[in-house]
Amino acid sequence: MILVTGGAGFIGSNFILDWLAAGSEPVINLDRLTYAGNLENLASVAADARYRFERLDICERDAVLALLRAHRPRAIVHFAAESHVDRSILGPGEFVRTNIEGSFALLEAARAYWGDLPAGEREAFRFLHVSTDEVYGSLGPNDPAFSETTAYQPNSPYSASKAASDHLVRAYHHTYGLPVLTTNCSNNYGPYQFPEKLVPLMIANALAGKPLPVYGDGMNVRDWLYVADHCAAIRRVLESGRPGETYNIGGNNEMPNIEVVRTVCALLDEMRPDPQGPRERLITYVKDRPGHDRRYAIDARKIAGELAWQPAETFATGLRKTVRWYLENQPWVGRVLSGEYKEWISANYAAR
Repeated sequence: MILVTGGAGFIGSNFILDWLAAGSEPVINLDRLTYAGNLENLASVAADARYRFERLDICERDAVLALLRAHRPRAIVHFAAESHVDRSILGPGEFVRTNIEGSFALLEAARAYWGDLPAGEREAFRFLHVSTDEVYGSLGPNDPAFSETTAYQPNSPYSASKAASDHLVRAYHHTYGLPVLTTNCSNNYGPYQFPEKLVPLMIANALAGKPLPVYGDGMNVRDWLYVADHCAAIRRVLESGRPGETYNIGGNNEMPNIEVVRTVCALLDEMRPDPQGPRERLITYVKDRPGHDRRYAIDARKIAGELAWQPAETFATGLRKTVRWYLENQPWVGRVLSGEYKEWISANYAAR
């Protein structure tokens, strides 16, 4: 079996669903269930004998080690992280705790567990760390895309905390020999994404007739990666990646934020027309966030060449699937759009 940290979050839950759909190997989901962790995402597999949930904080090293020794997974896939830049600006402490201290505690537990394995199991074990392209900083309009050798230049508390965790993972390989793999992905979108992120926020607000807040001039560029493509790439890296190596995962879809918002509006107008008119009327430019990176782009030639992975979705096909999913799962959205989420939206956008 494998152990997944943060498996109740957006990417983690998609990964578990894809993992169980693709094969028979069991999976343990370790998650603290913070605001973004939602077990409803995994309701379809909750009764599956191959699936087990453990509510646990990755910072609890001894408890994690006991879990590893009890279930003997052949791999750890580490998604657990605080991941929203705006939240890291308002409250960086939780990002330091989870992304740095939590990753350290998990690495320590993994090292102790791995060190006691029999030779064959020890050789086969993998620790796959899921990270972000934001650790590389910001690109100019004509700069080459981020490669695995691009120097780190994180510009937000979030990206700095992820960069620190990347460095810890690398150090545990070079110092202790722990067989690690690191992936740095571009902006994910798709089903089950918490609606503080751009795509689901725009869908939710547009359906409610609320303003669609766009930072600055809307020309910040991101490489958009459909979450199912990301999950497939992680499976390939786990299967055939070389220990100690980093693999960049991108969607080959650079797009300014304003064009993403306009495309969401057009799809909603097509699938669920608004009697008040086209939803682009709701676009509202707001004060930019501090230190907003201008452009991200991923050079994914390494994973394509070494592991034969390519994204299956274009931005057009992936976004259409995403909008349709949110329209067909409004009860899920309604349960998420409550309480703590409303407080967060108020704190982040009230002054803009």
